[in-house]
Parts: sequence; C-alpha cells; structure tokens
Amino acid sequence: MAFVSSGYNPEKPMENRITDIGPRHFEEFYPPAVKANKGKWLYHEILEPGVLVHVSETGDELYTVRTGGCRLMSVSHIREICEIADKHCGGYVRFTTRNNIEFMVDSKDKVKPLVDDLMSRKQDGGCYKFPVGGTGAGITNIIHTQGWIHCHTPATDASGPVKATMDVLFDDFRDMRLPAHLRVSLACCLNMCGAVHCSDIAILGYHRKPPMLDHEYLDKMCEIPLAIAACPTAAIKPSKIKLDNGTEVKSVAVNEERCMFCGNCYTMCPSMPLADDVGDGIVIMAGGKVSNRITAPKFSKVVVAFIPNEPPRWPKVTDTIKQIVEAYAKGANKYERLGEWAERIGWERFFEACELDFTHHLIDDFRDPAYYTWRQTSNFKF
Repeated sequence: MAFVSSGYNPEKPMENRITDIGPRHFEEFYPPAVKANKGKWLYHEILEPGVLVHVSETGDELYTVRTGGCRLMSVSHIREICEIADKHCGGYVRFTTRNNIEFMVDSKDKVKPLVDDLMSRKQDGGCYKFPVGGTGAGITNIIHTQGWIHCHTPATDASGPVKATMDVLFDDFRDMRLPAHLRVSLACCLNMCGAVHCSDIAILGYHRKPPMLDHEYLDKMCEIPLAIAACPTAAIKPSKIKLDNGTEVKSVAVNEERCMFCGNCYTMCPSMPLADDVGDGIVIMAGGKVSNRITAPKFSKVVVAFIPNEPPRWPKVTDTIKQIVEAYAKGANKYERLGEWAERIGWERFFEACELDFTHHLIDDFRDPAYYTWRQTSNFKF
C-alpha cells in the first residue's frame, strides 16, 4: 500500500523520478577550463606565493589563487567564500587536503583583482581572513584534529596551538624562502587523526597518566567487556571493588605499566576519563614526509619529549617550532626536506643546530618485524 499511496510504480521504477541516490558526478563541479583540458595539461608554474598557472597543450591557461583556510568554519565564513567565488570565478572553488581554499580564474588579468579582494578582507581583530600563500618552498596550511572543541580524548587543543604557531610562521606562509616546502601538522592525542607521523614538524598532544576510574558509576555507565576489549595493550581487566560505604561493585583495574595512555577505554566508557591538567601536554616531532622525491618516505621522530599546555598562546611550543624552522632555513640545501637535512648532518648536530636538549626519552630503540616488512617504497633513482 505504501508504494500505491506514494505513486511509485514498481513496473516503471524511473517514472516521475525527480532525484537519484548518492552524490552527483564530480565532473559537474569542474570549472569549464578544467573540464575542457582534462588530461591535456603540459606544465604548471608558481608565479608568486599563492598564485599558480597551469598551461594546457590547447593553449588554455588556468590561474589558481591559494588562500589559507581554517579547519572549523562558521556558516557565515563559508557563505563569504561562496560570495568570492561567485564574484571572481564563476562560482567555482575547491579545497585542498590541507584545508587551503583555491579560487580559479581563466585569464591573468583576473588574478590581481582576486588577490587584492582576498587580502583586503580581515577579521575584526585585524588578521587576514583569506591570506594568499602556502605554495612552493614555504609553509602551507597546518592541518589539525578536533582538540578541545569536540573530541573526547585530546591531550591538547588543536585550533589554539595551530593559530598561535601559524601567527609565528605567517611570513613563511606568504613567502618561499625555505629550502623546500615544509609541512606542519597537529594531532591532539596519540590516536593521531592529524598526519603527525609523516610531517616535517608535528605537534602531538600526549597523555602521561593512566585513566581515572569512577568505580561507583562504572558498571552503571559502561559495558565492562567493551572497555576491556578496547585496550590495545591488554592493560585493563575486570575487578570487584569495595567502596567506602562497604558496597562491592563490579569495575575494572588498570595495569599502569602496560597503559599507553591512548584513551580508547574512555571512548567506550565515560567513567574512565584520561584528561589531566598536569599530565597532559605536547610532544614535538620532526623529520617525516610522505613524498618519494629524492629519498623514501620517512616517519617523524620525537625531538622534544614534553611541553606543558600553556593556553591561550602556547609560547614554548611556538618558540621551539620557530627555532627548528630557522635552523632548517639556515642549514639545509636547496630542495632538501627537514628530515633529509637532519640525516645528512646527523641527528646529533640537528639537536645542536636547533638548540634542543637531547634526553634519554628521545632514544629510538623500537624494532619490530613490521619495521622491516613494512619498509616498502616506490622510491627509485636513475
């Protein structure tokens, strides 16, 4: 009866259909120049920081203006982006994987009005809404995770340290003075949805204390078997606990020596919170990359074992990152990524050049079968 009352005819399923299931085809959203020249692009160049040109074998040119975007956007901010795209680019706009916003125009005379418009727009506090840059041998947008805004396991904030760090590195976003491009990322906990394992410089939130246990409510709020099963190191086991009033309740016990402070248990059980104002802080990692260019991809290494959270501006974190960037800019060869520079001069001299203290916490002695079996790369040399 539902089919009949809705007017659906199973014999003619496409009759009077006004929509379809799933997203529309992506080619509908291509700018005309992209759609007409797909597969025909000959080369691209960076004309100035934040401005690129792609040239096709047909002679067509596509100019891209890249601006820094933010990880969390308000509706009004997105509407302003759409307004700019409608005004200058025929309504076409795209986002990069690092949250940059790219506006595309099909002739060079449209570039300057677009850049001038973008750089004229500022927040009430005076900072740029849409700074143009983030290309070539400079610092592109910092990608980050949720932080304190809407994640339940962070050891640090995300938007706060990223804003503070980008303020310090902003000149290198607008310029291309570095030996090669520099990727900076932030993950607010070890679960790491922020690509910090493979970034030139990485900011990682780190818990140093095991979860607290609210025995009185744990059995009422949690499925104990799920909390136990969520632990990747088998540090949690069932336990019976006697409360102060003499009542015995079902709960869990945590083997602190096995705990790696990941927060998976808190994901399954709200009565096992991990956040702690003293135990939580930031680790700085360096030397990672995804690219196969010159050398194989690399994992980041810990270079500063712990920095306490210092909101709202995180001064020690930003000072440390600035030290590393300046040492890299001064000491690396052209086209050399930060990790390649560190390996060429030796990690001991890297610490000296960056004025970082080396402690026993930074010794990397982990070796596992995966260290060898997963070390596969498509890197090659002629």
